[in-house]
Amino acid sequence: MEMFDAILEKMDEIVWGIPTIVLILATGLILTIRTKGMQFRYLGRAFRSIFKESAEGKGEVSSFGALCTALSATIGTGNIVGVATAISTGGPGALFWMWFAAFLGIATKYAECMLSVHFRETKADGHILGGPFYTIEKGLGKNWKWLAVLFAVFGVMSGVLGIGTITQVNGITSAVNDAMNPGNGHIAFSIGTNSYSWHTVISGFLVALAVALVIIGGLKRISKVAEFIVPAMAVIYVFLGLSVVLMNATKLPEAFTVIFKSAFGVKAAAGGALGFVLSQMIGAMQKGVARGIFSNEAGLGSAPIAAASAKVDEPVEQGLVSMLGTFIDTIIICTMTGLAIVIAFYIGDGNGVGDLKGVAITSGAFTRVLGGDGHSVQFLLMICLIFFAFTTILGWDYYSERCLEYLTNGKMKLVMLYRILYIVAVFIGPYLTVSEVWTIADITNALMAIPNCVSLIALSGLTARMTKEFFKKYPTLEIYK
Repeated sequence: MEMFDAILEKMDEIVWGIPTIVLILATGLILTIRTKGMQFRYLGRAFRSIFKESAEGKGEVSSFGALCTALSATIGTGNIVGVATAISTGGPGALFWMWFAAFLGIATKYAECMLSVHFRETKADGHILGGPFYTIEKGLGKNWKWLAVLFAVFGVMSGVLGIGTITQVNGITSAVNDAMNPGNGHIAFSIGTNSYSWHTVISGFLVALAVALVIIGGLKRISKVAEFIVPAMAVIYVFLGLSVVLMNATKLPEAFTVIFKSAFGVKAAAGGALGFVLSQMIGAMQKGVARGIFSNEAGLGSAPIAAASAKVDEPVEQGLVSMLGTFIDTIIICTMTGLAIVIAFYIGDGNGVGDLKGVAITSGAFTRVLGGDGHSVQFLLMICLIFFAFTTILGWDYYSERCLEYLTNGKMKLVMLYRILYIVAVFIGPYLTVSEVWTIADITNALMAIPNCVSLIALSGLTARMTKEFFKKYPTLEIYK
């Protein structure tokens, strides 16, 4: 097992090395420049249009439904566990790099979703298929189909091995066990040195059962569930996060100072050589960007698969709505988690998170900041995490199914077999360690992001032209009814 962990860590270092980080950030920067900073110029318009009904276009779900489906996949354990893991391993500065990557990533999310609608296909039975695989194949030409195939393969891997199943159900069962079984008693069985309680076993089984009941219904059922759960769970968590921020408003300046100093290795510079300072800065950047893309999926190429199904005629229209996913996910929700952890563990006499891991970091932070015995906070976080992670599992099943459909030329029998495999992966997810789970997710994320970002840079000129033409044609919201 130690050898397996070492292999995973080495792979993670390679795929999430400086070249990948530079590629992701460069993609967002290039698209920001080519679209003249549209994430700043049109963010308000995007929010105003989110609930408006557009002129009827071809598609399977509403524009808002497509956004909720994408948010169901992005708002997950990354917002609670991922932020905690990034800060615990990369320091408070990781939060700054999450923000930095997110602001650039809003432009990336806009472009990838807009192009996905532009290049989507309507199949013989009337359903819509689109995503980076078609953007690459049609946008770059047939000679680049191999890159589209690579993306689709990595998409299937991410769904069944990483971000879609194992990380999410592992987060759910850990939260349930921490909240309902704090002494870690009631052991059901052990695997090596790891013991698993009945709380873990039963909650894992119930999640797998619920996933099976929903995904059999396909996109429309997933979309309906997402439209109901996503807004409700986001409001609950933001309310909890705002309570932390408002109750500790006087500590915010110190918290931001700690974050910025850590981001650039300033604290390390007081007692370390230049090489050490750079390593601290690079570590914070690596963890922040990696966990940031895990959380908001900008540049990953997943959200465009949901965006392609929206009932819109204008690709830019859906790109505007879809880019809100990155803002809501990272700038709002992840910030709530990050500030609570920094305030609780890194300012004043704080010396870090100690031996705490995963959801226990966030739970401990909220308990410290809000006070009380911690049981009510743990329960609320457990509820939020369950819904966050459950909807992510549903969203990623849809994403990976569409990648498989592309790879198999529409052989739906294989897709049905994949659903069974997906449910099995959810079932066994609770019994893998946290470090293995997140490392596998990081690796598969990077492997998806690389071909997607390459295509977005190559097609940045098309993105700029379509954006300019749309806003010249629709300078206001008259496109909506």
